[in-house]
Amino acid sequence: MPRLMTKAEITEAFARWQAANPHPVTELEYATPFQLLVAVVLSAQATDKGVNLATRRLFPAAPTPEAMLSLGEAGISEAIKTIGLFRNKARNVAMLCHQILERHGGEVPRDRAALEALAGVGRKTANVVLNAIWHEPVMAVDTHIFRIANRMGLAPGKDVRAVEDALMRRIPKEYLSDAHHWLILHGRYVCTARSPKCGQCAVRDLCQSSDKTDNPAQSSAPRPQH
Repeated sequence: MPRLMTKAEITEAFARWQAANPHPVTELEYATPFQLLVAVVLSAQATDKGVNLATRRLFPAAPTPEAMLSLGEAGISEAIKTIGLFRNKARNVAMLCHQILERHGGEVPRDRAALEALAGVGRKTANVVLNAIWHEPVMAVDTHIFRIANRMGLAPGKDVRAVEDALMRRIPKEYLSDAHHWLILHGRYVCTARSPKCGQCAVRDLCQSSDKTDNPAQSSAPRPQH
């Protein structure tokens, strides 16, 4: 395991990411909180690019919970059939639309427990919505963030919740509201699972990975346990 990054190193890393990208946003396409919630539910085991291709078909036909229910599970399935697990996801989307209308007057709730009570919504999805819509300082740990938190010595942990808790403790408060986006982008485009682009890394001198190289390398970070 790499040594833990110091508080000063962590602060410097986030300062550099902020300087390079002052206002990071999710790569999922949406126009309303409801559409973001649906997009995040669809993104499980799928890429943002793949989800965007599906929602470009789905959202014009069904931009609201009412319209989505009118489309029906079969109509939702047809629109999103290019992404993995589309039938199960269509079932969850139809159910969460019913739940939002019945429990929350058609509005996406700004409450973690209420969000997690919706079909297809877990802690990570709730955190993405709370952060992206309301800029709450929460941390949604996906595979990218799990990997780099362990690889860099930023906030190692054996499972996603341990990494989430460690990140919440170790990231300076002034960076928390945007930290989720910076970390995902870093993991998606620079600190990739295979052949990380260390030569292009803005925080290479701060990273504590023993695998740092400009050549293809595999991380020794543990895989998340759900």
